[in-house]
Amino acid sequence: GAFQKKGHSARLLSPEEAERLAKDHVLVSEFKQLKLEKEAQKNWDLFYKRNSTNFFKDRHWTTREFQELKACREFADQKLTILEAGCGVGNCLFPLLEEDLNIFAYACDFSPRAVEYVKKNALYNTERCKVFQCDLTKDDLLENIPADSVDVVTLIFVLSAIHPDKMHLVLKNIYKVLKPGKCVLFRDYGLYDHAMLRFKSGSKLGENFYVRQDGTRSYFFTEEFLSQLFKAEGYEQVVNEYVQRETVNRKEDLRVPRVFLQSKFQKP
Repeated sequence: GAFQKKGHSARLLSPEEAERLAKDHVLVSEFKQLKLEKEAQKNWDLFYKRNSTNFFKDRHWTTREFQELKACREFADQKLTILEAGCGVGNCLFPLLEEDLNIFAYACDFSPRAVEYVKKNALYNTERCKVFQCDLTKDDLLENIPADSVDVVTLIFVLSAIHPDKMHLVLKNIYKVLKPGKCVLFRDYGLYDHAMLRFKSGSKLGENFYVRQDGTRSYFFTEEFLSQLFKAEGYEQVVNEYVQRETVNRKEDLRVPRVFLQSKFQKP
């Protein structure tokens, strides 16, 4: 079973959780942090080499959660152009193309291997989709996408993998290809998500920023931080709220608190 609530209040920690987080204040050395930044692409490539296309489940929940994909149409069969920034191996992209025949999708990923998996997928059709490798913090999206041409950008579990100092570069890059009046749909890890509480001592890179054993990194967002990040790049906030879920495993009597941030920001 599971329950879900949305809102603006962050999850409250138990006293034990608060104590554990308070004790974890030793940061990974600067040398190792620079190495992780330098090897970020290699580490994601190795992640996809190990897991192939099997790690993430296909995200058939996207259109359910983001009704905006339907709502942003002015008429029923209007063709939409979307950009999936950080497409991975296509777990969100292909269900979306299957469910909605009036979408053309641009899709990009940091990992060359992930991009190859998308191109090899039987559902990949160049008439409906253009996929390319891209480091969103430095490769100009305008090389692959015309300016002011995209109706919707999805940024789903992507920004958390990028160093907080470089996140604004991603938003600046996306801004150039988004049509005025159109939106970025965002979903990512929220503060005090179960994944954040599971990091062992020695994994902390900075405030709310951690490294996994495989070298990939994860940031856990507060509502305020995300709001400031988008607004500083000229976006207007439409929705920005925590989604809190508690997944219950009755057999083992385990309660797992999941916290995400689900948001919508608009280019004026």
